[in-house]
Amino acid sequence: MRMNSIILGLSAALLSSTAFAGDVRVMWYSDGVEGEVIQDLLNRFMKDNPGINVILDNVAYKVVQEQLPVELEAGRGPDIARVTNIKELADHWLDLTPVVADPAYWQTNFGDQFDWMRPDGSKIIPGFMTQITLTGGFVNKTLFEQAGVPIPAETATWDEWIDAAGKVQQSQQLNAAFAIDRSGHRISAANISYGANYIGADRLPAPIDAGTKAFAEKLVNWVADGRMNKEIWVSASGTTYRAGADDFINGQIAYYYSGSWQVANLASKIGKNFDWVATGSPCGPAACTGMPGGAALVAVKYTKNAAEVGKVMDFLSREDIMREFTERTLFLPAHKGVLAGKIDYKTDDENVKASLEAFLKASGKIAPNAAALPAWKWGTPVYGALVTRISQVMAGELKLDEAFVRIDEDIKAQVTEASK
Repeated sequence: MRMNSIILGLSAALLSSTAFAGDVRVMWYSDGVEGEVIQDLLNRFMKDNPGINVILDNVAYKVVQEQLPVELEAGRGPDIARVTNIKELADHWLDLTPVVADPAYWQTNFGDQFDWMRPDGSKIIPGFMTQITLTGGFVNKTLFEQAGVPIPAETATWDEWIDAAGKVQQSQQLNAAFAIDRSGHRISAANISYGANYIGADRLPAPIDAGTKAFAEKLVNWVADGRMNKEIWVSASGTTYRAGADDFINGQIAYYYSGSWQVANLASKIGKNFDWVATGSPCGPAACTGMPGGAALVAVKYTKNAAEVGKVMDFLSREDIMREFTERTLFLPAHKGVLAGKIDYKTDDENVKASLEAFLKASGKIAPNAAALPAWKWGTPVYGALVTRISQVMAGELKLDEAFVRIDEDIKAQVTEASK
């Protein structure tokens, strides 16, 4: 606990640091190997641009989620940041249009996601997506084979997946059958597959509906019967994110619902310990959808070194650099030119190749309600209310009906506060 406090304090100090002339401070978090890759690329940039010193601050994802917004509201922060709550914080991003060499290049290759990153109605160039992500499942093929349980079909429902994983759990005496990240974003894919729609006709959050309630009830029941890993959800509070990757990596669960950003992490840590593959997203009555999203590298408008920031962003957004970044990190590309060409992922792991193909295939099944959310400004408040209240039900602090009322109240309060 003391070490965590030291790390968080150090991260706060980094956020508030004053950059010297020519310095560009980049706040970065990693799911896999991308921190090493970006440092290598930045070292190359600095060799070619000796007058610009780029400082890469590698921080925990929690720092980006919880501390960066506080600093931005105070008019401080890094010069560049890698973030996922890009729409909610859009008012803090710098317009790169005057400081990049060719705005038309940016529009052509990254423009489809600009509305994910900028205030509604704005035409700024705020940055670029480092990768496109899609939520989806991962199956431990070795455990299923050892248990003699067939892997569910591509069109299998959530119930069918959890029932199959439950049989593996019993056969192999696992701690749990499956895990899903402690994230409102993650469970939203399933909610939408059950018919949920978060966006009202007025573009404000709609009251939670039957689709959201149906899947929330399933989650709570799966925790109660021991098939879902309870600790991932109840060992944290509020909106704190917690991944279930370690349980999957350690062979403690048969099925894991997370997303495409985990591929490199799983590949590097599982190695040859067991066979695994991505599965797409289970089906509900309305869809078999994953949730699209991604991480963006954005410029912060409080920078004192906008010209230098523009040069760094121009370098990192180059097609050859983006292709190398994509191939080495095992990410799904966001750059149109990279996506249109051949991608030579740097891996010999057949599990990885099959997983990336599965995610690319699943990207063609995104439901309209899911596709609309990355550019919707109220997504993060809704995700936060969902994860906070549902985890309280799992912990026995609330009844499910009470949680539904609280979720609507939480979201309404955040909309009211933001409208002041």
